[in-house]
Formats: sequence, C-alpha cells, structure tokens
Amino acid sequence: MKKKKLKLKWKNLFVLLILLLSIIVFTISVINIIKWNFENKKISDEIKHIYEEINTTESVDNENTKIIESTNQISSSDPYWEYIKMNLIDVDFSKLKNFNSDTIGWLKVNGTNINYPFVQYHDNVYYLTRSFDKKYNTAGWVFMDYRNSLKKLDKNTIIYAHGRINNTMFGSLRNITKSNWIKNQNNYIIKISTEHQNTLWQVFSFYIIDTISDYLKISFNDNIEFETFVNKLINRSQYDFKTTVNGNDKIVTLSTCYDNNKKVVMHAKLIKIETKAAQ
Repeated sequence: MKKKKLKLKWKNLFVLLILLLSIIVFTISVINIIKWNFENKKISDEIKHIYEEINTTESVDNENTKIIESTNQISSSDPYWEYIKMNLIDVDFSKLKNFNSDTIGWLKVNGTNINYPFVQYHDNVYYLTRSFDKKYNTAGWVFMDYRNSLKKLDKNTIIYAHGRINNTMFGSLRNITKSNWIKNQNNYIIKISTEHQNTLWQVFSFYIIDTISDYLKISFNDNIEFETFVNKLINRSQYDFKTTVNGNDKIVTLSTCYDNNKKVVMHAKLIKIETKAAQ
C-alpha cells in the first residue's frame, strides 16, 4: 500500500513538474513574441521617420559621371546598355549624420524593400544589436564591413543586415530567389549613394549557402586572383545572369541570414559612378 502511495506521489510530482516546465516555456515564448513585435515596431517607426525627414533624389548623368567599361566585349543584347542609362540616387548626408554620426551611405536594391541608410563601426558586431538610433534592438541595422572604405572602393565592398521575417532590413533579400523577381531584369540593379560618390551596380550572382566566409574577402594580390574569386561566385549563382565580370571590376556583396544555418548572398559589379563635389 505504501509503495502504491509513494509511486502515486512521484507520478503526481512528475506531472506537476511537466506542467510547470510547460508554463515556463509558454511564458518565455509569449515574452519573446511581445519583445519581437515591440522591436519590429520600433524599427518600422524609425524607418518611417527617416523617410519623412530624408529625401533621396535622382541624379542625372553629368561631367562627373563615368561609365565603367568592361575590357571584355559586351553583347548588344546585354541589359547593361539599358542599365547604364538609369539615373543614380543622391542623398544629402548632413542631416543623416545628425541622426547617426556613423552613417556612410544609402543603399537601394531594386525589387526589394531595401532602401535604407547604412552605417559603419569599428567592428562587425555593434550594429547586429543596435538600430539606427544606436539603441539596443535585436533587429540591428544595415552596416558595411569595418574593413572596407568608401573613399577608395575596395575590390569587394560588403554590406550586412539581419534577414528579418517581416521583410525589414535585409529580410526582403529572400525575394531574389523567387521567379517573379528573376523575371524582371530591372531588378538586377543596386544603387548606392555616399558622401563621395553615387554608384550603380549590376547583379551577376545570388545564392543560398551554408554559413561560410570565403565570399567575404575584400583584398587580393592581383587581378588574376580576384577574377578567380569572381568566377567562383558566378558558378555558385542560382541563376545565370550572363553578366561579364573580370579582374578589373569592383563588386559589392550583400549578405544576410536565410535561416539559422544558411545565408542569402547577392553580388553586383560597378557599372557607373558619379564623383561628388567635396563636402
């Protein structure tokens, strides 16, 4: 009889323990959802405020505009010839820098929601958990690799952001893997404005890949090494853009999370640049 009571007691304790653990897990989940929604609201409000205060304008070609010509012959049917006619974007950074002194550029990716100022810090960690106002937020912000410089473009300029599932930051970069994005050739364009220059970039590769870092190289011994690197990126692409890229080119890389184990990566080459007057 005592054994039965003892067994029943342990059984009840086990059930109680399972119930208690379930309540704890549920409570933590609810708290995390509330926190996630709160942080998303803060980011959305911040983006809205930026759009209300900052105007991005189109910049037409002028005497300071240079078309980057490929050393290889480009087919007459290549959309490159249409892309180089596109206007650049221009931003007044004096006001942006009042909001955040780390601001160094503005990034727009056609066919996505990516249309944000981006920042640079002395490491690649700070803006993983800081929004544009520098306050703690796990949504983070869009930032350039601390090793890069925009005064003199590196061979590979790298820009990061979290892939938020509400499509803020680089969340909408997932769109590039969908047929609707691929079908529209006007989407194959990235526009960047900085204090020093406005630039236009033609997409030549995108892919989803396990979390590795071999595409995050920014400097190379010579153009031959760089061209080998670029060919690797082209071979990885999930779509053949048929874009000519060689060792003389400069590229931009966008990188974000696809899930816990994979990244979405986009690469584009520089095709037009406008040098801005010293500010």
